[in-house]
This record gives sequence, structure tokens and C-alpha cells, in this order.
Amino acid sequence: MSESVTSGAGGMSVAAAFAGMRSVVPVVFKAGCPDCRGRFELAASALRLAIGGSSRTTFYSFTCPDCGVLVRKPAGERIVQLLTGGGVRTLRLHSTV
Repeated sequence: MSESVTSGAGGMSVAAAFAGMRSVVPVVFKAGCPDCRGRFELAASALRLAIGGSSRTTFYSFTCPDCGVLVRKPAGERIVQLLTGGGVRTLRLHSTV
């Protein structure tokens, strides 16, 4: 078996296909705790986004790494875009009408 693996489409080697790729830097978000006033950076996995039917029911949350309190903050349209684009897990809340 050959050491050089090629794809069926165009005969490009795997090494050549991945040659231009760079390593991906994890997304981090700057946040602050209203209780202890701590300022820190959080990975996307440390945040949760809940999207409700209105601006009052759309928020993001995280646990403060300094004091351990659960922080919940409102999320406007721009915050929602940034968080979802950065890979934050999202929960869609359904209203009961």
C-alpha cells in the first residue's frame, strides 16, 4: 500500500488538501460577574444561550469561576449572533399560548 493517499476527485493527496489549513484558535468571551465584580474570559462551552419569544425571555447564563454564582444576563440580537457564531449551545424556549 502506498504512503501517499489520494482522493478520487482530481487525485489530490491528503497532505496537499490540508496544507493550507491553520490551527483553529478556540473562541473565548469576556464576561463579568455582577456579584463579585470579577472579570474573566469564558470558553463557549461555559456559556448557555436561551432564546425566547421576546427580548425579556432571551438571555445567556454562566457560572462565575471566581465566586460560583449563576449569572444570567439579557441577550439582544447582536449578543445572540456573537454567541451562536462562537459555538455557544442554544436552547429555544417555546411560549405556551
